[in-house]
Amino acid sequence: MGSLYIDCSLGVSGDMLVAALLDAGADSAALDRALSSLSVADEFEIAISTVTKAGMRACDFDVVLRHGHETHDHDMAYLHGHGEDRCGRAHEHAHEDDGHHCCEHAHAHGHTHGDYDHQHEHAHEHHHEHRNLHDVMAIIDSAQMTQSARAIAARAFEILAQAEARAHGLPVDQVHFHEVGAIDSIVDIVSAAVLADSLDPDAVYATPLADGHGTIRCQHGVIPVPVPAVVNICRACELPTSYLDVEGELVTPTGAALIAALDARRAPDFPYTILATGMGAGKRGYSVPSLVRVHRIERARGPQPHVDGVIKLECDVDDQSAEGMAHAAQALLRDGALEAHWLPVFGKKGRPAYQLQLIAAPQDAERMRRLMFLETTTIGVRWTMMDREVLERSERVEQTSLGPVRVKTVVLPDGEHRSKPEYEDVARISSREGIAFPDALVQITAEIRAGRNTDL
Repeated sequence: MGSLYIDCSLGVSGDMLVAALLDAGADSAALDRALSSLSVADEFEIAISTVTKAGMRACDFDVVLRHGHETHDHDMAYLHGHGEDRCGRAHEHAHEDDGHHCCEHAHAHGHTHGDYDHQHEHAHEHHHEHRNLHDVMAIIDSAQMTQSARAIAARAFEILAQAEARAHGLPVDQVHFHEVGAIDSIVDIVSAAVLADSLDPDAVYATPLADGHGTIRCQHGVIPVPVPAVVNICRACELPTSYLDVEGELVTPTGAALIAALDARRAPDFPYTILATGMGAGKRGYSVPSLVRVHRIERARGPQPHVDGVIKLECDVDDQSAEGMAHAAQALLRDGALEAHWLPVFGKKGRPAYQLQLIAAPQDAERMRRLMFLETTTIGVRWTMMDREVLERSERVEQTSLGPVRVKTVVLPDGEHRSKPEYEDVARISSREGIAFPDALVQITAEIRAGRNTDL
């Protein structure tokens, strides 16, 4: 089915992502089965429609709560903390801290950018039970969906709860979701998980999350944009972000948590063709249209040699332990080095030593140099710019009689393919099945060749 590329250049929210996935051709029948099987299915309805944003057609996904709850999501002055709301009520609302934070984000008919963390109801008007993370997970478990979709949904809510707990200085088990807001977010998260899973992507990519500025009103008062939960999610999950000169909240915690739960990588760095595109609409009126795009993409056919520039850095070490050197290489790889390895050399005075050679993207050079000084005992680092050509490569999972195995494939300059099973998967199967590694490799290779007709 190719990969998914999520365009968050105008922000992202749960309902917008769901709408874009539907518009891109995700399985609406799987969505209906999952939502109708939820243990709270009698508390909401779904409205799906087509709208126009900045002259472009887009899909709108709306969670309509059945108990008549009203929100202020379309009242932009109220949301941004200016003046009074539509009913003439002042903005400040007292809140008694009982030691449990209630994430109250209800978005009924106006559940824009929809999340649980901007509840614009008044605490004295509606009284509902609160649900903690365990309760929410039980609701997710009640849905009829694949295990992989359930894992995405559970991961998203765990990310949300951890972000809120950090924002309010509370343990995760003391973060309670208001009944109304929890339903709204559960529907968005379950829907996005089911729809993304139904497309069975090889990988998920996303642009940096673009957010605005200013303030937004929540249950506890007026807070800055980006809201603390979004900041915590982006920080904890290392999601790249960008800034738009727009007053308003463009990225919501649910949207950010879903991008993180889908394990989205940065924008693809290979040529691709677009198989389908979905547009998902938000509901607030900002100076930019509230839109998320989801592209279904696949790598461009035929050999696509990729030529770019890299920087090679190296240093010599003769007074560091083997454990320290191994740690240094792994730390550099985790922080973005493309390659890192040690070579035996002879240093000054004929002493045996080791040379650390590092390949990195040019924009990472300064960070790599700093880390080399921090992680090794060297007192000097050398570097040089280099050109490189990289063959087109891909990875897939093949099912064999011994279990699933990842297979890496490269396209040679003449168009031929060269593939090989992933060493770690073969070694794992060899150990588990009690089969010698060479025998496991021969059997797996034969099965893949027979099933795929590839050059292994």
